[in-house]
Amino acid sequence: FCVIPCNSVAYEKVRKYSNLTRDDLGRSILGCGDGPASFNSRMNRRGCRVVSVDPLYRLGAEQIEDRIAEIYDEIMEQMLRNKEDYVWAEIGSPEQLGRIRMAVMREFLEDYEWGKDEGRYLPESLPSLSFDDDQFDLAVCSHFLFLYTAQLSLDFHRESVAEMVRVAKEVRIFPLLDLGGTPSPYVGTIASEFEDRNYRVTVETVPYEFQRGSNKMMKIWRDDETSNRAL
Repeated sequence: FCVIPCNSVAYEKVRKYSNLTRDDLGRSILGCGDGPASFNSRMNRRGCRVVSVDPLYRLGAEQIEDRIAEIYDEIMEQMLRNKEDYVWAEIGSPEQLGRIRMAVMREFLEDYEWGKDEGRYLPESLPSLSFDDDQFDLAVCSHFLFLYTAQLSLDFHRESVAEMVRVAKEVRIFPLLDLGGTPSPYVGTIASEFEDRNYRVTVETVPYEFQRGSNKMMKIWRDDETSNRAL
């Protein structure tokens, strides 16, 4: 798993790396590949409208908890081994990060079954979603697209972005580096292709950096309702 810290401290991190404004928090938001993170729970308690999708949500809470326990030590060992690849300004150490992550997952698990019943956690995955066109104001995909450049093809990225801009009026993707800390070669290609389809595409610096050098976000949106959406 790529766990996104979303407790009271980490909620601010999600807000920062997605450049979420106060107005954005009043919009309907789709989180793609959200995993066992507590952003949905936090936002729901604030009265915000968030739906999270991830194939992980096919599992029950106990199964997810077991999987987290199985891989936790391995993830922390990798983090310690690659400590220099990260910026520890806000989170002081891998040990502190581990505590934050476990708190995040506990909060997620406490909300999970209730959220599934409410339709906030859906077992779906890119590049094929069941939602209507423009069902959401904003789709956010973090720590998935571009990060897994070596594992996911350009076609997968292209189809996934096309699906997100179909179901949401605006898309934000973070980060733009791959797992090795190198800028993904797909970023320029995706930007050019969607600009050719009359989408606006920008790469913005965000006030968040944990993976060293990773402080860029891609934003994609339409200028108007007449944009050519044929893909």
